[in-house]
Amino acid sequence: MKAVVMAGGEGTRLRPMTASMPKPLLPVVNRPIMEHVLRLLKRHGLTETVVTVQFLASLVRNYFGDGEELGMELTYANEEKPLGTAGSVKNAEEALKDDSFLVISGDALTDFDLTDLITFHKERGALVTVCLTRVPNPLEFGITIVDDEGRVERFLEKPTWGQVFSDTVNTGIYVMEPEVFDYVEPDVPVDWSGDVFPQLMKEGKPIYGYVAEGYWEDVGTHESYVKAQADMLEGKVDAERDGFEISPGVWVAEGAEVHPDAVLRGPLFIGDYAKVEADAEIREHSVIGSNVVVKSGAFLHRAVVHDNVYIGPQTNLRGCVIGKNTDIMRAARIEDGSVIGDECLVGEESIVQGNVRVYPFKTVEAGAFVNTSVIWESRGQAHLFGARGVSGILNVEITPELAVRLAGAYATTLKKGSTVTTARDHSRGARALKRAMISALQASAIDVRDLENVPLPVARQQTARGGAGGIMIRTTPGRPDSVDIMFFDERGADLSQASQRKLDRVYARQEYRRAFPGEIGDLRIPSTVFDSYTGSLLRAVDSTGVAESGLKVVIDASHGSAGLVLPSLLGRLGVDALTVNPGLDEARPTETAETRRSGMVRLGEMVASARADFGVRFDPVGERLSLVDERGRIVEDDRALLVLLDLVAAERRSGRVALPVTTTRIAEQVAAYHGTQVEWTTTSPDDMTRVSRDDATVFGGDGRGGFIVPEFSSVFDGTAAFVRLIGLVARTQLTLSQIDARIPRAHVLRRDLATPWAVKGLVMRTVVEAAGERFVDTTDGVRVVESDGRWVMVLPDPAEAVTHLWAEGPDEHSARSLLDEWAAVVDSAGR
Repeated sequence: MKAVVMAGGEGTRLRPMTASMPKPLLPVVNRPIMEHVLRLLKRHGLTETVVTVQFLASLVRNYFGDGEELGMELTYANEEKPLGTAGSVKNAEEALKDDSFLVISGDALTDFDLTDLITFHKERGALVTVCLTRVPNPLEFGITIVDDEGRVERFLEKPTWGQVFSDTVNTGIYVMEPEVFDYVEPDVPVDWSGDVFPQLMKEGKPIYGYVAEGYWEDVGTHESYVKAQADMLEGKVDAERDGFEISPGVWVAEGAEVHPDAVLRGPLFIGDYAKVEADAEIREHSVIGSNVVVKSGAFLHRAVVHDNVYIGPQTNLRGCVIGKNTDIMRAARIEDGSVIGDECLVGEESIVQGNVRVYPFKTVEAGAFVNTSVIWESRGQAHLFGARGVSGILNVEITPELAVRLAGAYATTLKKGSTVTTARDHSRGARALKRAMISALQASAIDVRDLENVPLPVARQQTARGGAGGIMIRTTPGRPDSVDIMFFDERGADLSQASQRKLDRVYARQEYRRAFPGEIGDLRIPSTVFDSYTGSLLRAVDSTGVAESGLKVVIDASHGSAGLVLPSLLGRLGVDALTVNPGLDEARPTETAETRRSGMVRLGEMVASARADFGVRFDPVGERLSLVDERGRIVEDDRALLVLLDLVAAERRSGRVALPVTTTRIAEQVAAYHGTQVEWTTTSPDDMTRVSRDDATVFGGDGRGGFIVPEFSSVFDGTAAFVRLIGLVARTQLTLSQIDARIPRAHVLRRDLATPWAVKGLVMRTVVEAAGERFVDTTDGVRVVESDGRWVMVLPDPAEAVTHLWAEGPDEHSARSLLDEWAAVVDSAGR
């Protein structure tokens, strides 16, 4: 006997899950519903099966193929238009006309005894046998009444409660004889229960009803879909599932990685090659798909998560369904009954309320509160570039595919035959992405000069020594699971806003240039990069007096690439230096704020015990520098900026210093005391670079460990800042603590507030209006200056749904009260 599986329905009640996936392919405990149906058929010897398809038919065919993997023989009957339950089977008549056949839905989960059903049919000599079951709520089903012999007496499709006369319903499973096709008109919509069966009963044909024992669930609504998962986990369905039961009710599939400190409360299922981190909690009736990542602190209860989903730290998912390839970012909350479609992005700290539907390819902004369904808006950032280039979570937001497209777009903005310098930090992720980008550059007729693993300032300097631009891939500072892809211009600086927009446009249009066979780019790996860098540095930066001073310093290379350049530098500089943590550590390509702080404390202890003159600590890519004075005390980054400013200005006695507008106004006092001027810039490193190219600029810094030494380079360079600092200290013969003590104390506080993209403009307008008659500086964002000299600055983030605030006052209490006042203004406008 053959079987017919009806798999052509659109499943409109299950949208958005079925907006991009046919209903039979929806997974129940990580297997498509239809696969459970096919395995049931095979168990009862029905290996020859015709599958009727219509909506997204190719996806069904591509998934199951000819059925060989299941040990079955599958053929397909395609409907050009919906033909109804009977019309779709009529469409497969040619394959079914020779013998009895069984009809079953491809989107209902069941474990009925089909063998007993077929035996019942044959024993009764029925033309049609309808498989029935008893349900507590029959309103959504066709009710069927049978007599003592099992003969059908009456049908009623989807009754009201006033019409309910039985709890025995039609399951849509039938055994039929080929003669039934005589009652189905071809190529027009026809239904079994509404059209064919009433006619057969009218003519007195033998139609029987078989009341089946066992499990049956018509997966037609979101509630029934989630219930089917729970029933499967509870063992209420006699169906196969993958994996191993590692503890009562906790099933884990092959290759899954579950941290011992994760909390698992079954019944639940974790799919193959999923990763569950420490302190994540997954509770009963949750299903985790294949290749899903569940980060530390995430909480899931009755959540159904499809394949390839990223669930960020501190997220909270309850009673919801998450479509495949979707990213749920840090601290997002998704409430009971909500459904997130395929390939969506749910931003940080956003809330999706209960029963909300988010359709595929949509973005929920960071901090958003969503209480209505998101159907028409499209997914996608307005701009690729953020404050650190193109940034995101490795293999979630930043994938090799994206890297290849980015490199192709970048190459398309350059002339054929141009040279691009590539570099990376010492992480494996950066190495893999760089190789992908190199291939794309070469395939776009670009020659590549690959520096491999070098400090970021070296990559910038080498880019500027010849070529059209550069690419540096590094681990995002403080975020070991994320990467930054940084693009440089021909001078080694970050791309200008205009160049970023051009790259944005090419990437969005996907109009990538491809090289002809004879135009494929070359790949070169230069040698003596570090000697070239240190030679140029020592020729440009004044280090007189260092060798004679007898200074002793402690240098912490932080297990990063800064350690690669130090051997070449320190010997030629002639300084007594103790270097710690010089070796590369792939497991630590960046450091958290806590790790950095503890490293600074240890550095201070070493400086004090060694009686050194000061200590410096590089960030892992050698771009930024932190200081410890001769007593072993940490010089905070904002104070370090003032210390270096004081040293440079005291020696130069003229010129300009480039500082972002968020810097304390104490800097103006320090600069003016020594006869220099402050050039206020935006917070963008690109703007500081622009100002630092001017011959009159003698110094630049951002107050976060980034220093510019204009005589050598117009970009942040930790190594250049170290050489300049040691020369200045040697010549002034003052200690860092002495310099720090003569600079007034500053009181600048900062706060970040979540602000949806849609109201950022309104927030800034509200701030300007609230400023009234007070002085307003719009160099970057809006800086409001009070009559007593206190100031507050409000700046919308260019890449995230956040607004940044700074405030400065004569003391911390005054600064905090000002910050609270304006935070309330921003918060009220953002609601």
